Amino acid sequence: MPSEYAKSLGARLRAIRTQQGLSLHGVEEKSHGRWKAVVVGSYERGDRAVTVQKLAELADFYGVPMSELLPGGAAPTPLGPTPKLVIDLERMQQLPHEKAGPLSRYVATIQSQRGDYNGRVLSIRQEDLRSLAVIYDKSPGDLTEELINWGVLDPEARRAVDAF
Repeated sequence: MPSEYAKSLGARLRAIRTQQGLSLHGVEEKSHGRWKAVVVGSYERGDRAVTVQKLAELADFYGVPMSELLPGGAAPTPLGPTPKLVIDLERMQQLPHEKAGPLSRYVATIQSQRGDYNGRVLSIRQEDLRSLAVIYDKSPGDLTEELINWGVLDPEARRAVDAF
């Protein structure tokens, strides 16, 4: 029989996961199998004890302070919807290849994986922006500013970077 503390901790874990729009299987998929759906589910139900180390790793995976997961404090801070990162593909095609080459290849890969060839815009995730920043050898914030200056990203994308 789970303790009240284990149930409260599990409720916090579930709240954070659902605020991020993840199912249990989504957690397993996003973590590339690091976090098994059955294990996370048992933590959330309070059926399985979670070590401090595992809790810290889960907090890191969710991108929240560990204190957000611990019962006894305020309720988890509601996470508003993250602004969309939308690449203007038509504008990207107008850029010189030396600027947009890596971006074009990355976008082509995403389009291929998704089967998304509408040709006008492409939504990317924060993780995609982080990967692109590594490719361009820039911070995500600096790359965002550059993409905004190129006219490829809407200035609203700054809010997505602030959410990192």
